[in-house]
Amino acid sequence: MNQLTRAALKDLGISEEVLAFADPILDSLKDRFASIDELADYNQLRIIRAFQEAHIGEASLKGTTGYGYDDIGREGLEKVYSLYFHTEDALVRPQITCGTHALALALMSNLRPGQILLSAAGKPYDTLEEVIGIRPSRGSLKEYGIDYRQVDLTEDGSFDLPALEKVLREDEEHRITLVTIQRSKGYQTRRTLSVDQIGEAIAFMKKIRPDIVCMVDNCYGEFTEEKEPSDVGADMVVGSLIKNPGGGLAPVGGYIAGTASCVENAAVRLTSPGLGKEVGASLDVLPQLYQGFFMGPIVTASALKGAIFAAKAYERLGFSVLPNGDEDRHDIIQAITFGSPEGVIAFCQGIQSASPVDSFVACEPAPMPGYDSDVIMAAGAFVSGSSIELSADGPIKPPYSVYFQGGLTWPHARFGILKTLQNMHERNLVKLK
Repeated sequence: MNQLTRAALKDLGISEEVLAFADPILDSLKDRFASIDELADYNQLRIIRAFQEAHIGEASLKGTTGYGYDDIGREGLEKVYSLYFHTEDALVRPQITCGTHALALALMSNLRPGQILLSAAGKPYDTLEEVIGIRPSRGSLKEYGIDYRQVDLTEDGSFDLPALEKVLREDEEHRITLVTIQRSKGYQTRRTLSVDQIGEAIAFMKKIRPDIVCMVDNCYGEFTEEKEPSDVGADMVVGSLIKNPGGGLAPVGGYIAGTASCVENAAVRLTSPGLGKEVGASLDVLPQLYQGFFMGPIVTASALKGAIFAAKAYERLGFSVLPNGDEDRHDIIQAITFGSPEGVIAFCQGIQSASPVDSFVACEPAPMPGYDSDVIMAAGAFVSGSSIELSADGPIKPPYSVYFQGGLTWPHARFGILKTLQNMHERNLVKLK
């Protein structure tokens, strides 16, 4: 980094010792970062093509109120998503409050009492446990008579195809009607699934059961590869707009892109039978939703660079990181295992202190809705809870891992990691070498 940047970082509390530790790591990543920029270039052009094919005009940026009838901006946005994801239709709404809501909506609208949901990638993310009914909760799938089966991944993080075949063939009444695949790791120390892995698993299951619906939780994975799960057979891809596809600009929302039937089922559940996609005012958020999606690949590239830098730095310090600094990336999340709550807390407090908003706040572990342990969350974000912005979080339980993600710009992501190193160095939790 140049002298002006070094001087600015020192003014922000980064010591020469931390900078000297980071310099060779950053120098080693130049070629890797160039390939990330090439991927962002490609996906940016794909999005531009989707905008143009959807004939997005100035009028598309105007919102509606009330019922939201004839909202050409809302319809245009959903057309852009369906074109980018190569799906028959899409539901993209500010009324979808978060990623968990989007996933619950997709599941609850496409499953019926007496049917079975199968998770092909092991235990789902913590907040889905109450949606499914693994942990008792009002309104869960289990409460509505929908059962659940789970097939764990193998020890190397691959799909257990023989186990999946066994479960599907034993289901002689075809009660298993929907399979969910969580692309990212959640609060687990397993590898994120690649699009190719997901495609192979979907093809394998559909060969046994062509009628089965395959849904992919796409959170944190958008724009990290040249393809999306919908390009390899997924009937639905589901995600949050305050993650990758919102580009840091979307203030709220979620999406479901997939077959016309799956999307219509979700729309009817979101609004009402007989109304479906025809209602739902977009209010004043359309410019942010459009521009956020437009910016998504570039912002995601910054987050990827930050994740790789974090992996390289903490790998060098001797901590277990997943993925490691040289592996291909399939999402923006970087897991670092510290083995102690002090490490998780110090890391998160370093990220918080690097934030543009609430940098003066000392985040602490606390109970959180949907989780079975105290959780610490660091996110001084322009959009509350936006995890495409620089953020880190983790449950305070063994193996005491932190999950780092986001960074609207590479300079901010770099600064955040340097602040974590500075914080841990000052607390004698690491020895820079």
